[in-house]
Amino acid sequence: MLLPSMAPLVFLLLFGQILLCTAVDTITSTTPLSGSQQIVSQGGKFTLGFYSPPQGNTTSSNYYIAIWYSNIPLPTTVWTATTNVPVSDPTTASLEITSDGNLVLLDQAKNRLLWSTNVSIASNSTVATIRDSGSLELIDASNSSIVYWQSIDHPTNTLLPGVKLGLNKITGVSQRLVAWKSEADPSPGLFSLEHDPNGTPLYFAQWNDSISYWASTPWDFDLPGMVALRFVNSSTESYLLYSTKDDSVITHIIIDISGQLRLLTWLDSSQQWILIWTQPHTECEVYARCGAYGSCNLNALPFCNCVKGFSQNDWDLDDYSGGCKRNTPLQCQTHSTSAHSRSDKFYAMEDVRVPANARGAVATSSQECQVACLKNCSCSAYTYNYTGCFVWHGDLQVNLGEGYSKFFGDGTFFLRLAASELPDQQRKKTTIIGSVIGGVAAFFIILAIVLFFLSRTCRRDRTFWISKTAGAALTDFRYSDLLDDIQSIDSLLLDLLTLRVATNDFGEGTMLGKGGFGMVHKGVLPDGKQIAVKRLSHSSRQGIGELKSELVLVAKLRHRNLVSLIGVCLEEQEKILVYEFMPNRSLDTILFDVEKRKDLDWGRRFKIISGVARGLQYLHEDSQLKIVHRDLKASNILLDFDYNPKISDFGLAKIFGGDQSEDVTRRIAGTYGYMSPEYAMHGQYSAKSDAFSFGVLVLEIVTGRRNNGSCNSEQYVYLVNLVWEHWTRGNVVELIDPSLSGHPSHVDQVLKCIRTGLLCVQNRPEDRPAMSSVNAMLTSQSVRLPSVSMPAFCDRLSGCSDNSESESSNGMTITKLEPR
Repeated sequence: MLLPSMAPLVFLLLFGQILLCTAVDTITSTTPLSGSQQIVSQGGKFTLGFYSPPQGNTTSSNYYIAIWYSNIPLPTTVWTATTNVPVSDPTTASLEITSDGNLVLLDQAKNRLLWSTNVSIASNSTVATIRDSGSLELIDASNSSIVYWQSIDHPTNTLLPGVKLGLNKITGVSQRLVAWKSEADPSPGLFSLEHDPNGTPLYFAQWNDSISYWASTPWDFDLPGMVALRFVNSSTESYLLYSTKDDSVITHIIIDISGQLRLLTWLDSSQQWILIWTQPHTECEVYARCGAYGSCNLNALPFCNCVKGFSQNDWDLDDYSGGCKRNTPLQCQTHSTSAHSRSDKFYAMEDVRVPANARGAVATSSQECQVACLKNCSCSAYTYNYTGCFVWHGDLQVNLGEGYSKFFGDGTFFLRLAASELPDQQRKKTTIIGSVIGGVAAFFIILAIVLFFLSRTCRRDRTFWISKTAGAALTDFRYSDLLDDIQSIDSLLLDLLTLRVATNDFGEGTMLGKGGFGMVHKGVLPDGKQIAVKRLSHSSRQGIGELKSELVLVAKLRHRNLVSLIGVCLEEQEKILVYEFMPNRSLDTILFDVEKRKDLDWGRRFKIISGVARGLQYLHEDSQLKIVHRDLKASNILLDFDYNPKISDFGLAKIFGGDQSEDVTRRIAGTYGYMSPEYAMHGQYSAKSDAFSFGVLVLEIVTGRRNNGSCNSEQYVYLVNLVWEHWTRGNVVELIDPSLSGHPSHVDQVLKCIRTGLLCVQNRPEDRPAMSSVNAMLTSQSVRLPSVSMPAFCDRLSGCSDNSESESSNGMTITKLEPR
């Protein structure tokens, strides 16, 4: 029996509990939330409470503080507070306001703190309110405009309309979306989406915070009548703003457990979420979607399976991160010396998209490549093609992507297995089938050669066609091997009609520039995306090899400081590459213009120098293929809207295989003044040739002067020579671009760049630093720069360009560009 004096207190407590179970939208210091209690936003759109994710046909025993849609029958969370710390019994947990004003989750049974807003609060009088925007806010109890903390600043896996996702340039804090580990486990998975920390409008989807498998185009587009995405950049922050055009439309963006970014909208008529847009387009394009030794096949359900010789390793609820485990250990792993032990074998996989983390190996045939792999126990696979031998070490932490046509694939992929996994009978059968296929292939190759020479006799310029049913409408017999060089080429194909409309039928008014190969036009695709269209001239036979090289390389290479390939068109004898449009044009159009160069303050110039250095390091050391660009210069550095540099024009680039460090060519192609002496005089080129070109470029950026003009001009001065003379006299500061004057705080950094540039243009290749060392010099305060020796000078070269615009000697690279 209750005492009369206790009745008012009991009534207040019961009344508070009733309010929390109905339409209350606030947690106060006297009304905590626990058990089945919930708070609901004033408009009834969102609910906060303890949520237990479904686990198959049952409910998980774990509970999490979460926000979900109130008016959707299908439970859909949009934010989770305690992803790493589940609550086993919500009746013994409490979400409450503490004495210091913070919102915390306490485990009363174990007397421990599970989660906290953990902010400094001037007043301890606070309340937590759930808004119709889906945000939980910790505000001042006496002034709701004072917000101490809000959940939208700490997104989990979902982006709601009106919520920012980006970078605070003052604090350096970057918001990101992180996928759940599985449908029943909201703890952080391996996939995430984050804004480029360099401040560009790009967003990168990453695996394990280390491998970027998708990069956005600059987001600034509308879906008619539904949503709009805008990228906002200011001095204090840069972010993606996602908004709806109709408040009645329920929609959100989520990075789901598959690693895909998805835009979903709720459809009342069907009572389900409808997929509007997704990136990457398929699950099999997501890095490591199926885990180690997993195979992703779009034509099978489920998509993920294990390759031959492996079995599932803890797969549950679409969580494939555990990958697959080897059924039988490799012979080299067992250290068996028995006479009955057999050497490991290789399983040939014909229709796969091979992993990207390959290493080059020295081999001149497929058999030598196989032997090279067998010699190293950590080698798990190899492939051999016209570019050389490539091997993979350790677990293959990437889905192999079965189901790709050989025509579009990367060739045969050989996976290392224990001998017992490949019986001799199967090997004989494979050998017989291989012989038959090889004979048939040889017949068609011979037939193709005969037809080729017959066609040259009848008509020199005859074009061979490959029908769309074979994969794409391609022209020119010599291009028939292009598709073998590019993964998923079908996703890059653009039809000619679209490009004609986009460029006003390649009209004069859309032309951005031209070279020996043809024209570059500006275009606008139907979705509003601006593009640069590089079109090879019909009449010119120049540039075919360069176009192929550029197509293959740019399609395979992905880096924030390399220009992005959007598509290719090879219809009706056209040879067209389509790139992202760069609004601030090429570097030379700004750097060497007296007025425009004022827009390039030292911060932007250093950003350009650092970005180009990172791009070259990727090409030389970090990409799957070792690439030497061979034509690095100011006109081949494109600038986006925020002056971030993109290396372009890979027409002269060369692939190095294995341990190859240099090569020799009889065809000297490039731009005099940027070419290293060993390349200009002897045709020898290597990564150190690019380092030389980079050094010249750095000196141009610092001084604002062109490196070469006309050799016949009395005003001609070789820039490297000029800088060296001032360096030895100790007055190199006089050469700094006058438009940079008045910024003494940057002098030390400018001098460091000059010294780095001089190190890169030294006469002997072995004296020039690798690009990884250059990046360390530029970014580290503790790296000690080597002493500078006399650089190579103009009079040591085989000649000088007599073109003040510094065009490439082969006449094929773009030298004058408008925005693209």
